[in-house]
Amino acid sequence: MDDIIFGKNSVLEALTAADREINKIIISNNIHSDAKLNKIKELAKSKGIVYQFAAKEKFQPYAEYNHQGVIAQISPVKYIELEDFLEKPHENDTVVILDGVEDPHNLGAVIRTCVCAGVSAIIIPSRRSVQVNSVVEKTSAGAINHIPIIKVNSPVNAVQKLKNNDWWIIATDASAKDNYYDIDYCGMNCAIIMGAEHAGVSRSLLKLSDYIVKIPMMNNFNSLNVSNALSAIIFETVRQKLNKFNKKAEI
Repeated sequence: MDDIIFGKNSVLEALTAADREINKIIISNNIHSDAKLNKIKELAKSKGIVYQFAAKEKFQPYAEYNHQGVIAQISPVKYIELEDFLEKPHENDTVVILDGVEDPHNLGAVIRTCVCAGVSAIIIPSRRSVQVNSVVEKTSAGAINHIPIIKVNSPVNAVQKLKNNDWWIIATDASAKDNYYDIDYCGMNCAIIMGAEHAGVSRSLLKLSDYIVKIPMMNNFNSLNVSNALSAIIFETVRQKLNKFNKKAEI
């Protein structure tokens, strides 16, 4: 239970501590509001932390703990702000945006791939998406400590901020006309949006994209998971950048 804390006092302390990153707070439907619970909700709202109400069955695995009807999921990493990331200089950089990825093993594998490919940051939504937890940390095999993770309340607003700062947006969609290797990834900062299996990238993000690309398949069995699909695309960006660098070195 290293990524779960229990009880109103513990959750309040975590909310006021600068070194604790909270993914989500879960509150039992069966407890009555009091000053501490109201303070928890107030602080969570002010910090943009998701809190949700759940039936008592949700708390059954934690019956041995004095949870008082309140638990919080703690992240093993400290998220960074998108604004802080954008303030730094960027040249021909790549970020990855995950839209609705819910499997922690997939997120861990994506993080490993991104670190190996030199991706500058990973952006994840605070809702309807897996957050960084102990499973993600373990699956990433330590890579989580080598890349900034940016958590945003609105992926649409995040993409708009990237566009306003001259980042090009590249979304993936199985019905796209262009193949992923037909895009020139060099000479620009680009954000690659990957959707979850079956759901894909949301329409609102597709509308904001400068390019929409696909991975061509040899048959109709389209079952690449997000980490496999990202590997194909992200290492195409690496290939192009290395090829450009090598050509410059020959001059």
